[in-house]
Amino acid sequence: MLSKSYSNLVLECGTDEAGRGCLAGPVTAAAILLPTEFELTLLNDSKQLSEKIREKLKPIIETTAVSFSVTHIHNTEIDEINILNASMKAMQECILKLNPTPEFIIVDGNRPLNGKLGMKQKTGKIFTSDEIELLKSIPNTSIIKGDSKYLSIAAASVLAKTYRDEYMNKIHEEFPMYNWKKNKGYPTKDHREAIKKYGPCKYHRMSFRLLPEQLTLDF
Repeated sequence: MLSKSYSNLVLECGTDEAGRGCLAGPVTAAAILLPTEFELTLLNDSKQLSEKIREKLKPIIETTAVSFSVTHIHNTEIDEINILNASMKAMQECILKLNPTPEFIIVDGNRPLNGKLGMKQKTGKIFTSDEIELLKSIPNTSIIKGDSKYLSIAAASVLAKTYRDEYMNKIHEEFPMYNWKKNKGYPTKDHREAIKKYGPCKYHRMSFRLLPEQLTLDF
């Protein structure tokens, strides 16, 4: 059974991301405030759940949450600020969308939430000084494998994964040759073979190594 709280504060938020290792599409984050009485037996790290179970849990999580939010950081912004910064920024944007504002935040991973605030960039959301101060003011801690330890992070991981999968299914219809409906943009053999054959498209992360070193793209 996953733990309900790290801080024992009522408005403790959990946040997580999905799609960091993909070659195409956004990195997607979710943040969630759960009621203190929240229980959901099947809930776990989204990577440990089948697609069917994740889709079953998604509406339950959404309807019982005090507040939740989801943010996509798209490939052009990922290429500009790098994937680590984009992953953190996606979670930061989610926090700003929550109502009420969390008293404490638990983050999956090993990086503090309020790092790299106020980056100068050309694409994506630019944080205001008030938003930066708000993010700095909320105590937070990062928890390695937090999505398999705390309910709120696990719930955020399910939302991030399902919303990102939904997005990849949508853009699959535009570029079906990459088979994103199946591989969701991850560096699978079929995805890389399609990149080799057709080249990258507007959704690919050009800062990533799209093909192994022994293969090159012909333009």
